[in-house]
Amino acid sequence: MQNPTTTAVASDFVELAATASHGPLRIEYRWVNEAAGTAPIAVFLHEGLGSVAMWRDWPQALCERLGMRGLVYSRPGYGLSTPREHDVKWPVDFMTAQARDILPALFDALDIGMHERKRMWLVGHSDGGSITLLYAALYPDALAGAVAIAPHVFAEDISVESIAQTKQLYETTDLRSKLSRYHADVDSAFYGWNDIWLNPAFREWNIAGELDTIRQPLLAVQGHDDNYGTMAQIDTISERVAHAQLVKLDACGHSPHRDAPDALNEAIAAFVARQR
Repeated sequence: MQNPTTTAVASDFVELAATASHGPLRIEYRWVNEAAGTAPIAVFLHEGLGSVAMWRDWPQALCERLGMRGLVYSRPGYGLSTPREHDVKWPVDFMTAQARDILPALFDALDIGMHERKRMWLVGHSDGGSITLLYAALYPDALAGAVAIAPHVFAEDISVESIAQTKQLYETTDLRSKLSRYHADVDSAFYGWNDIWLNPAFREWNIAGELDTIRQPLLAVQGHDDNYGTMAQIDTISERVAHAQLVKLDACGHSPHRDAPDALNEAIAAFVARQR
């Protein structure tokens, strides 16, 4: 297996006990901007093919801007965390399981107590944005606020079509080789994500009705040129969470932290400042 080689900063690892949805796990994580001392924590939740290494320097830059510490980690199946066994298929509610089971277990294992969790911000991208929304809905008193970047609230045709095209690229171009820099078991990471999104049963996936319990400050961000989702995603969030604030970015695709980092950082910093 190949290990990620894109960053010189070594990751740490923590062991999680079995949960309702997963067996024992080894989770890759890294603290960023530790110079912020006892400042609130921003937890970064990566996209469907992301990992600690794939975030690169953006969490550090954002945390410096916000004056926060940062926690980045690789979800099970990604990066250097416990890989998905190749005969295991993610269930339709896999993102709910991540929010309900894995995040609280990770916080317990890292000794992040309830006082720290109430000061915490979640920053999630794509699938990680969906998990951010679900955690905020499940634990409405356990966060200072949340930022969902290009989140998925329901399965759209554009999402499924783009994911099908990505599968073709993975199997016919050098995409697999490129992704192998970021994952110890690249096939585990890719097919875990790709198979569930292309599962016909996933077309019925919809978490809009679960968002009504979100009470924390919430910012939802979407690029106008996102080929994995339309503005209907964050507009739906606004319909379910009346206090949610929306930012719609021009000249921006599915990854605002790479496509429009200055505009994204400005939007997040302004949003957090208003809450403080």
